Amino acid sequence: MAKILVVDDEADLEILVKQKFRKKIRENVYEFVFAQNGEEALLRIQEHPDIDIMLSDINMPVMDGLTLLSRLPEANPMLKAVVVSAYGDMQNIRMAMNRGAFDFVFKPVDFEDLDLTMEKTIQHVKQLQETIKAIKENNILRMYVDENVLNFMTHKGFENSLLGNEIVEATVMFIDICGFTAITEKVPANTVVDLINTLFDKIVQEVISHGGHIDKFMGDAVMAVFRDKFHLDRAIDAALAIKAQLNGAETFKSGDYEFKPEVSVGINSGEMVSGNIGSASLRRLDYTVIGDSVNLAQRLQGVAKASQILITEQVYHLAKESFNCIEVGEFTLKNKELPVLTYEVTE
Repeated sequence: MAKILVVDDEADLEILVKQKFRKKIRENVYEFVFAQNGEEALLRIQEHPDIDIMLSDINMPVMDGLTLLSRLPEANPMLKAVVVSAYGDMQNIRMAMNRGAFDFVFKPVDFEDLDLTMEKTIQHVKQLQETIKAIKENNILRMYVDENVLNFMTHKGFENSLLGNEIVEATVMFIDICGFTAITEKVPANTVVDLINTLFDKIVQEVISHGGHIDKFMGDAVMAVFRDKFHLDRAIDAALAIKAQLNGAETFKSGDYEFKPEVSVGINSGEMVSGNIGSASLRRLDYTVIGDSVNLAQRLQGVAKASQILITEQVYHLAKESFNCIEVGEFTLKNKELPVLTYEVTE
């Protein structure tokens, strides 16, 4: 259904409109709202933000149609106006068009012509609305979906390859904001969310700037994946930058409670399975990585202390020429038969 605002100081026009379009009104094709001048029309637009088009006279008391046209973009930028006036000279037509009128219909009104003009204008508005909706949905999608996934989705034939999985060589990093759980018991919920989102933003910016992508947020932790050339080096560079960023962040204070942001990081590199993991029946799939290499990175983060970046001995031998590392010792990690020797990346 289209909602149409009719603006005219002639009372009999309202009666004529209701008579001429009674069938479409009954069938819920058109819904009409009426105003007698431009000022009243602006009030109707406030009351009915879902108005699609406006039919407006030019010569009206209080506020004329040309002034109303100039105010329309501010009141509702999506609303399109058709001028319906006896002033059919070129000067008035040009003034109306220059102020944003979509079309022009002359009085006395040919209602068949008016109906065709309304249909054309409504179709144009609906197309604009669909475009804006698509843009908004795309922007919202980009907030929740990694850009690599979006690129994958726009690739020709992606539907047929949704079930196609692969083994990749990559680096996985888990970053946990240390001690954050305690905050939830001491400060209001809105403050908690604002703070963790601010900290996540710092983490995300560093991951992206070093060529990685955010796989998922897990409570107060972040999982990031780095692929392609020098993926391990870029992941460690990102971890060091994140550590520095949060160490340099201001201490959060709420009453007598203080919180100094710090992170613990686990990094591991190796083969892992990449694909769509989740429940098809729930229609919830994550384009993610899984495997022993991923699990080990998460276990490393679990034993890392605040401001500590832990890697395995195997990763140490790959990274020692580029980064300073110190031996931390062995840890018994879940699902590992033997203790795992770990190193801390210091710089």
